[in-house]
Amino acid sequence: MKSDNAPSGITLEPAEPADLPDFKTALRQSFSVAVTEAFGAVADGSIPSDDDVEESFSSPGTSVFHIVSDGRKVGGVVLTIDDVTHRNALDLLFISPENHGRGIGHKAWLAIEARYPDTKVWETHTPYFEKRNIHFYVNKCGFKIVDFYNAHHPLPDKPPIDALPGGGEFFRFEKVMSE
Repeated sequence: MKSDNAPSGITLEPAEPADLPDFKTALRQSFSVAVTEAFGAVADGSIPSDDDVEESFSSPGTSVFHIVSDGRKVGGVVLTIDDVTHRNALDLLFISPENHGRGIGHKAWLAIEARYPDTKVWETHTPYFEKRNIHFYVNKCGFKIVDFYNAHHPLPDKPPIDALPGGGEFFRFEKVMSE
């Protein structure tokens, strides 16, 4: 199934349950690039953790899509859609490392916005060290930084995540679409 009004060459195709192991592997390969660039080799290749990924896939309102460019899977996205409040979340977005720097992420974001035109506010998070993501969300997609989670201002309702590279510091972003 293709998304309506998607940018040329980019579609969002629902991931089936049988796709999830490969989806998880591709997600980890993509996320590992940034961690390796910032901190050196990733010891076990499990960033994000199994628990985080499984929670993202199975949470209420979750939609999981492959990002497809000209018929090829080039990434994926996990969204949480709230049909009542229209405050939606971009939980995970990744583009395969061999496809970085080609504008695919921005086109994928535009396809997501086109697929969910009733969204009032989008929310997402990214680690403090992930400068490429921060640039993408703020400068390319129009998000604003609304929180900086750290030891003095921890993530609400989450245990401390000091074990993550960078000490578990995160930004929370919002993009207001309409009030």
